[in-house]
Amino acid sequence: MKVTFAIVGKPNVGKSTLFNRLVGRRHALVDDHPGVTRDFREGAGRLADLIFNVVDTAGLEEAIDGSLEDRMRRQTETAITDSDITLMLVDAKAGITPTDKFFANQIRKSGALVILVANKCEGKSGVSGLADAWSLGLGEPIPISAVHGEGMVDLYNAFLRAIKSKQTDPGAEKKSTSFQAASPKNVFEKNDTFVDKEEPISDWLDGYSVQPMRIAVVGRPNMGKSTLINNLTGKNRLLSGPEAGITRDSIEVPFSWEGKSYRFVDTAGMRRNGRISQRLEKLMVADAKRAIQYAHLCILLLDATEPIHRQDLAIAKLIEQEGRALVIGANKWDLVSKKSLATKRIADRLKTSLAQLRGLPVIQVSALQKRGFGNLLSAADRMYTVWNKRISTGQLNRWLEMKLEAHPPPLCDGRRLRIRYITQIKTRPPTFALFASRPGDFEESYIRYLTSGLREDFGLAGVPIRMVMRKRENPFV
Repeated sequence: MKVTFAIVGKPNVGKSTLFNRLVGRRHALVDDHPGVTRDFREGAGRLADLIFNVVDTAGLEEAIDGSLEDRMRRQTETAITDSDITLMLVDAKAGITPTDKFFANQIRKSGALVILVANKCEGKSGVSGLADAWSLGLGEPIPISAVHGEGMVDLYNAFLRAIKSKQTDPGAEKKSTSFQAASPKNVFEKNDTFVDKEEPISDWLDGYSVQPMRIAVVGRPNMGKSTLINNLTGKNRLLSGPEAGITRDSIEVPFSWEGKSYRFVDTAGMRRNGRISQRLEKLMVADAKRAIQYAHLCILLLDATEPIHRQDLAIAKLIEQEGRALVIGANKWDLVSKKSLATKRIADRLKTSLAQLRGLPVIQVSALQKRGFGNLLSAADRMYTVWNKRISTGQLNRWLEMKLEAHPPPLCDGRRLRIRYITQIKTRPPTFALFASRPGDFEESYIRYLTSGLREDFGLAGVPIRMVMRKRENPFV
């Protein structure tokens, strides 16, 4: 089993920079602004021949009970409890502060195995701070520079000693976390007064690969994305609360239900580009877009108590452009007084503004009340099946003959455009190649006619469809 290292320390000491250095890519958001990291992030780290798990945590701060900083501190404490070895990171350039001493004392009292790391020791700038780090009582500090990659050999040796100490200590037992997961039976409990029918998820489980479905939960700020994932998985893994814009990093949360594995990705709220001015928010939105690119399916959360916002439609169009499967989650449905009117309002707006995704499922959920989760996962599995659907070339060409007979291609320069045959070249999303005599002369309206026919006749409702025009080579040329 891999050893897990948790990187802890006060804000702005370089925890995320060291995390990115150990995992080998820019996985965590990094900015000069203190307190960027809020939810702890896990990754697979490597240092020379050592392979381990590493956890990036929020900065440790003293805060009043119930505040956002207090919730962040509790998340960090959970990461320390669940890890095998703690990396206490200090800023050697700024020197040792009372905050460092306070939390070093707390970590020492917990009995955790600790490695003291003094960051920002490039050149001679951190000499005085490195000497002061001995006062923390955590042993010899390891001088490094996470930005420049200096001191990695000393860090490797410290890792090696700590791992050997952990493996040879027969009394070392992993401490249990204080969080208690909610029972999945209660999470998916049916409520007939809320939805008409819970669809059995097992109906849609055929034909999947072993790889877990990767679901990105996206939407505007304060739509309940983190609350949805917490209550769906039964764990307080993500920070949530009434404050808008709590989530910054895109955090993966594994989840299993009825024998099927999922990986939910919580993302930052996405505002309109014109309203984004700070560099940090630009990084947050870029991270959310990256999560969409690497997802199999996206759940777009809307506020059911309000009309569909223009930004909601912009996010849906972005998902369609990336070719991802999509499910709409109408959140806060328990607060809607006129449910039939709200359902009609959402359906009408999607019909007029998202015609390219006609047939998109809209699921009424309440993330806070834990309602509608069964229907949400059923819809996700159903759309994932459609997204992976493959149609034989024979079926497609028989269908094409009927469509050409019903509506032949238009004339161009007095000559009829000809379509020779069609074939599906890939899935995820369904992509079709149309071989024609003059591909560049086909109007967009006729391509839409064929795309709509594919959607209706082959059950491809709600997923993006790609049509590629190709010209068949003349064998006599």
